[in-house]
Amino acid sequence: MRAILKRELRSYFLSPIGYVCVGAILFLFGLFYFTVMQTGSSYYIASVFATMFNWNMIIIPIITMRTFSEDRKNKTDQALITAPVSVTGIVWGKFLAALGVFFIAMTIGLLPAIVVGSFGDPSWGLVFGNYLGSLLYGAAMVSIGVFLSSLTESQVVAAIATFGVSVFLMVINSVTAGAGEFVVQLVSWISFSSRYMPFTQGIFSVSSVIFYVSVVVIFNFITARRLESRRWS
Repeated sequence: MRAILKRELRSYFLSPIGYVCVGAILFLFGLFYFTVMQTGSSYYIASVFATMFNWNMIIIPIITMRTFSEDRKNKTDQALITAPVSVTGIVWGKFLAALGVFFIAMTIGLLPAIVVGSFGDPSWGLVFGNYLGSLLYGAAMVSIGVFLSSLTESQVVAAIATFGVSVFLMVINSVTAGAGEFVVQLVSWISFSSRYMPFTQGIFSVSSVIFYVSVVVIFNFITARRLESRRWS
């Protein structure tokens, strides 16, 4: 897995994708931090991550679209799945590489909050809650994006499919608002947005952490089984 992780991380930054995605996220962070500074109050620093949430759901599909689609398009996937590496190691290596790109961007985006916050008194619980919630939500979406990338050799199709899923997960609560109580409760329980909300309020939710980690494990497991079936076929 370590070899796959290093290979994938290197490929992200040997191509423009890694720099473009990280640069886009940092540009948006800078823009929103500038808006906060104009208010003259460090209290609104946490709102930067809340605003970035929707933009991250657009950028993550771009990060994950190449994970397996590029190998299938370039016909290098056969060499990969027949290499002396477990399919689980391949999937987790690619997942961690994609998540690493997102983690780098989000962590660098946190540094201005620490600098600006040193001159004020922001609510650090809200700041780090939004940061942690964004990473967990992002990790779950990365695992879904990696799975969808394994289904097609078109990077565009993989990106659009992942973006469609992210939009659906963001609006599912409002779509089912008029449904029965059981449906509303069920959707609320599996809703990514509902699980994300406690972090935006500075609350560390153990159940939400378990939920997001479970999503990552489940989708990586499904992706590994998908890869395993292609190895034997």
